[in-house]
Amino acid sequence: MANPISLFLLFLLNVAAAPRAAADGPDPCAGRRIHIRRVPPRFNADLLRHCGADAFPLADASAAATSAPPCESLANHGLGPRTHPRSRSWYRTDARLLEPFFHRRILERGCLADDPARADAVFVPYYAALDALPYVLDPELLDASARHGVELAEFLARDQPRILARRRGHDHFLVVSGSAWDYAQPPGAEPRMWGTTSLLRLPALANFTFLTLESRIWPWQEHAIPHLTSFHPASLPHLRAWLARARRSRRGTLMLFAGGVSRPSRPNIRGSILAECANRTDACAVVDCSGGRCSHDPGRYMRAMLKAKFCLEPPGDSPTRRSTFDAILAGCVPVFFEDLAARSQYGWHLPPARYDEFSVHIPKETVVFGGVSIADTLQAVPEAEVRRMRKRVLEMAPRVVYRRHGSTDELRGVVKDAVDLAVDGVLRRIRRRTGAQEGRPDRIYAMEDDSVET
Repeated sequence: MANPISLFLLFLLNVAAAPRAAADGPDPCAGRRIHIRRVPPRFNADLLRHCGADAFPLADASAAATSAPPCESLANHGLGPRTHPRSRSWYRTDARLLEPFFHRRILERGCLADDPARADAVFVPYYAALDALPYVLDPELLDASARHGVELAEFLARDQPRILARRRGHDHFLVVSGSAWDYAQPPGAEPRMWGTTSLLRLPALANFTFLTLESRIWPWQEHAIPHLTSFHPASLPHLRAWLARARRSRRGTLMLFAGGVSRPSRPNIRGSILAECANRTDACAVVDCSGGRCSHDPGRYMRAMLKAKFCLEPPGDSPTRRSTFDAILAGCVPVFFEDLAARSQYGWHLPPARYDEFSVHIPKETVVFGGVSIADTLQAVPEAEVRRMRKRVLEMAPRVVYRRHGSTDELRGVVKDAVDLAVDGVLRRIRRRTGAQEGRPDRIYAMEDDSVET
């Protein structure tokens, strides 16, 4: 059997020329051309070669029973091994491999420009989260974490500097598989904070757009895109078959929480949820995902989500959760406890003005300190309204799916997935920024594009 690393690298190093628009007729690529910046393999492909090293794990050792072995996570161009030999759409996907997967999808899209001067945007295929691992895993490199990304910035400034200078970096974008907060530590911070770097604070990259799994409150540099799930359909029938299954699923559980179950030392919303679920076993189910149990085992939680009407999505170490997108795929109406969990994050994929149509919001303070019962609140929602919300959730589901690379023309032509919408959003943002440079400097801070539905 071919080595998954070899197959992945072979594709990355042998990219066919992008299709050109026909000479006659309208240009289908107008305003949509992307130039993929050529960078040395030490910034991307070489990082994948070390996946088996103890200091650079791509599989979670704490969840060895369900996690994919090192390097097998790279199978299927970063989607990971299939959950079952007969599975066509479900994979044991490692969320940290969003960067090479996104790179793979950009490489196969149309409207690529060999000449950067003709491009509307420049994609930098830097695997930032993977390059950060030595800084966040090796204690001896903690004090050097401010160096994360410096070599890339120096290369971009030195190699063909006209590409960067043309729009001062405003037309450049890249993907970071993680929260923006994890890459925003001030370079001069002392002592250095473990687990974070200063990538987003590098002056040389200040004008770049970063696609992250979670943005900060002031999204000048970054925009959040959905977390990777384990569902990656390659055809329209596969997508429709799953949505039909979720639509007809019998839901006998009122609410579900999937996540870590350790009790907090101080009052918070997770502790309140666990306490209520312990007292209301008639209404609440819990899937224990402690210790990474669910990271590479979608069956562990998706079966339960298919049986639940509502899925509780409290913040954890950070406001957003992969579980939110698993719930949407399952047709389980998400219940949020703060806007930072999704509404103020994923405007390109989940229109903020429509959240009341497909989700429930219960302020966490009212639960933790006000005595509000989550179960009573959800039981008060009329069944007809629950059905309408579930229908809307499943209508939104294709927007947060990362379809498989090499998917059918039918699927690509009918459904815009998470990558398509992210690229559309980047192109809108770049048009605003470059337009601001040409006489409307106030527009450079306008964020209307973050809530535009396409």
